[in-house]
Amino acid sequence: MGSIHERIVAAQNARDPVSFAALFSQDYVSEQPAHPGRAFTGRAQVLENWTGVFGGVPDFRAELVATATSGDVEWGEVSWSGTHVDGSAFAMRGVVIATVHDGLIASARLFVEPVEAGGDIAEAVDELYHPPSE
Repeated sequence: MGSIHERIVAAQNARDPVSFAALFSQDYVSEQPAHPGRAFTGRAQVLENWTGVFGGVPDFRAELVATATSGDVEWGEVSWSGTHVDGSAFAMRGVVIATVHDGLIASARLFVEPVEAGGDIAEAVDELYHPPSE
């Protein structure tokens, strides 16, 4: 059967939104702590979201980098890649923390973000932690 993240990656790589959504409970709760406005509830929204993902990135590819499990919580580090329909590159990486009940994802916290090109650590520290110059 495999871990929930292994099953997710298999459905993503098949680009099958119905099989993907079937891995989530009907009352699934999704949170993206860095983007609180993106929170939602329900398997139907998962299906709608991932139908859009696979439509926008028809060669979507998922890689499971690492996993860890503690009780009913499974962490998965993911790397997503592909090409948008306009030909531009698509790449996101991060962590998904899923709570699993009865073999389905009951809730998840997603920390997956677009991969940024350029900029070193000094630039990032300056941009993120220092006030803008006047």
